[in-house]
Order: sequence, then C-alpha cells, then structure tokens
Amino acid sequence: MAKTAKASSERRAASGIVNPAVPDFDRLIHEKTRLAIVSALAVNPSLTFNELKAILKTTDGNVSVHTRKLEEANYLNCRKSFEGRMPKTEYSLTGVGRRALERYLNHMEALIRTARGE
Repeated sequence: MAKTAKASSERRAASGIVNPAVPDFDRLIHEKTRLAIVSALAVNPSLTFNELKAILKTTDGNVSVHTRKLEEANYLNCRKSFEGRMPKTEYSLTGVGRRALERYLNHMEALIRTARGE
C-alpha cells in the first residue's frame, strides 16, 4: 500500500498537481447536525433541548443522539432539571468544545484560503 501511495504522489508531482496538506478535521464536529449544535451553543450561553430541536428542525432522536456524542467527548455540558412537573434539559458549550470548534474553523479557513490560492 505504501508503494501505491508513493507512486500516486510521484504521478501528481510529475503532472504538476499541488497536494496541499488537507486539515485533519474533527470528525465529531464535522458532521452537520453536531456542527449546528456546537455553532448554536457558541453564540448562546445555553439552549434547552426543545430550543435546539427547533433551531435544527429535527427530531427528538436526532438531538438526543448527537448531543450525547458531544457530551461524551466533553464538548457539551448537560444540566437536567424540572420546571414544575416538566423535565428541562439544558446544554452549554464547554471550554473543550469551544476550543474544538475554534480548531475546526481554523482548519476550514486554511482550506478555503488554499483553494482560493491565497
């Protein structure tokens, strides 16, 4: 396999194709629903489950699965409480999550600059 990669690299070099370093994207954030969740929380101090669901225009299951993955990675804090008899789940972005989003955005900006030849 190394021979194949080397041969491919040599063919690109011979043909004049530039192979810029592709950023190592955070796959956890790169998924569109999780990126939307992290982005929404980056500009709001916190959001409830129902607020996220409305912003994302998605199902309870989607919000639940994606927030759980982000929570397991320590990108989100989850606080559960009750308002009267109704359960309330509230999410906020952690410092780890904020730094992960910043790294992701920096990678995207670098990729855009490279693609534009800047």
